[in-house]
Amino acid sequence: MSQLPRVRSSDGSPDTPVAAAKTYREGIIRPWPLWAPRFWHGMPLNVWLSLAAEHRWRASPSRWGLIVTITMAATFNWLAARICEARFGRRFRSPPITPPPLFLIGHWRAGTTLLHELFMNDERFCCPNYYKCFAPSHFLLTERILTPALSWILPAKRPMDDVTLSLDKPQEDEFALLNLGAPSPYRRIAFPITSSPHPEALDLTTLPQSELDRWRHTMRRFLNMLAVADPRRPVLKSPPHTARIGVLTEMFPESKFLHIVRNPFNVFHSTMRLWLSLHQGHGLQVDRGDTLEEYVFEAFEQMYTAFERDRAKLAPGQLHEIRYEDLVADPVGQLEEAYKQLELGGFETIRKSLEKEAVTMKKYHASTYRPHSRIDAEIARRWQPFLDRYGYAAP
Repeated sequence: MSQLPRVRSSDGSPDTPVAAAKTYREGIIRPWPLWAPRFWHGMPLNVWLSLAAEHRWRASPSRWGLIVTITMAATFNWLAARICEARFGRRFRSPPITPPPLFLIGHWRAGTTLLHELFMNDERFCCPNYYKCFAPSHFLLTERILTPALSWILPAKRPMDDVTLSLDKPQEDEFALLNLGAPSPYRRIAFPITSSPHPEALDLTTLPQSELDRWRHTMRRFLNMLAVADPRRPVLKSPPHTARIGVLTEMFPESKFLHIVRNPFNVFHSTMRLWLSLHQGHGLQVDRGDTLEEYVFEAFEQMYTAFERDRAKLAPGQLHEIRYEDLVADPVGQLEEAYKQLELGGFETIRKSLEKEAVTMKKYHASTYRPHSRIDAEIARRWQPFLDRYGYAAP
């Protein structure tokens, strides 16, 4: 079982945010390989140049090689996107009519990936895979050609846990929106030092109207392209969407939301390691993590302030909530209840495959952590409303 390292506290050992970040970083299971693609390799040239110019190209010297390869890949992506537009533009501007999306939401490290993979047992649903989210501007043109060529350079597992990676596995659509140029908190991963220390583009109501309109347009465009590739009902998983249910239900009035929560003490420590692993593997600046601890606190608070504000806009039967701990204990029963509450139907067709998944899940051991007095006290103080609502207690 992998364990998050002990972050020491009040006995004369390191307890500053930088020292804590260093200790979390030491707990990353496996670094991102030098040869593997970064998120930014999937951006078209115009999107990449905008991101780099925003930060005045201030990459760390050890990342200058990545700047070159990303610019080369971005040029290819721009050309491929133009060809894709010429070939498929008419189709994705008038896409097939598909059932409204099912959104899987919840904070990072709360179990949304597990939910996403469980739902793929239902053949009535489709989801964007790694390749579609990595190359959203031209996957209709290039997926069949480039997937075999790129598969061999993708790591077998994620850096922060033992979840396997594959270009055909489900991926969160936030990366597609990012690479299409929509406002996204994930832009911070590229330039963590020169980015704002506060969450941006998480609660979309904080954006200027022009930026909000651009986000909506990008979201619709991606879903239209996805519908051309696969007209089944889309299942979309993205933690940032937890803060966006108001905007999403305005765009898709008949959409459904399945919200998963997890012990916030586990979530905090695991999220710290997630962001540090992403900064280490995909960042173009070498980040010490000076502001990361406060960023994690603020992002959680902003996410759930927006979620609680907007959940009242949802109709009965549009939202269902589950706890991660209950899901891993009884995946079949929890999914059956979710299907019932969201009126998805057809659960019996996937019962046997879910029962097989449940056996496999028992072999997986989630990361754990040892209590850290200062951070855990801060979690209990700042996230108390969440603890009370979902029945969690301090360790």
